[in-house]
Amino acid sequence: MTAGDTAVVIPAKNEAERIGLTVGSALDLPGVDLVVVVDDGSTDQTGRVARAAGAKVVRHSRNRGKAAAMETGAEAVRLLDGDGAPRHLLFLDADLAGTAEAAAALAEPVRAGEADMTIAVFANRVKLAGHGIVVRLSRDGIRRATGFEATQPLNGQRCLTREAFEAARPLAHGFGVETALTIDLLRKGFRVVEVEVDMAHRATGSDWRSQLHRARQLRDVALALATREPVVAENLAKLRPRR
Repeated sequence: MTAGDTAVVIPAKNEAERIGLTVGSALDLPGVDLVVVVDDGSTDQTGRVARAAGAKVVRHSRNRGKAAAMETGAEAVRLLDGDGAPRHLLFLDADLAGTAEAAAALAEPVRAGEADMTIAVFANRVKLAGHGIVVRLSRDGIRRATGFEATQPLNGQRCLTREAFEAARPLAHGFGVETALTIDLLRKGFRVVEVEVDMAHRATGSDWRSQLHRARQLRDVALALATREPVVAENLAKLRPRR
C-alpha cells in the first residue's frame, strides 16, 4: 500500500499532559494520514488537547477499558474509510509522547505485506514494579497455546492489517486484549512478528492505584487465557469459593 494507508488508534484516559506530543509524533509517521484518539472517560482535558494536536476524537462517557476503546477506534477508522481501501491499524499508548515517532519501524512490515501483526519490543525497558507476574502469566499462556515465545506479550504497541483485526474480534476484555490477540491470530494462521523499537512510556509505580491496575491486568489476562486454555479455566475454578 502507498501513502495514507495506515491509521493510528490511541486509547486514552487522563493523558492531557502527554497526548499532544503523542498525537503530533504519530501524525508524522510514514503512511499515516489519520489519528483517532478514543477518550475513554477522561476527567481532564485529554480530548481537547488531542483534537488541538490534529487527532479525530471519539469519547466514551464512562471508562469502558482498553479493548472497548480499541474497538471504538477501529470502527471510527472504518467509517472514515468509507468505500476506500481499508487502512492498517496502528495501536499506540497515549503516554508515548515524542517516542511515538519510533512506531514507523513497527508499521513497516505490515505496510510491506511481510506481517499481519507486529508487536513492539521496547529496546529500553522501563522497570514496572510488580509487573513480572502478569508478564509471565501471559508469556507462558501464549507459549502453551501456540508455541510462540513472546518477548513483551503485554506490549500494546501493535500494527495490524484490517483483515487480522476483524479476525480477532470480538476482542478479549480489558487488559487481556494483547494476550488474546496474539493467541487468536497465531491459531488462525496469521503472521505475527516482533519488532524492536526505541519507545518508552511512563513507568508504573507502587502506590495503591498502581497495585489496583496490576490486579486488574492479572484478572483480565487470566480470564483471556481461561477461555483459550482448559487448564487455566480448571485452575481458576478451583480458586472460586464454594457455597
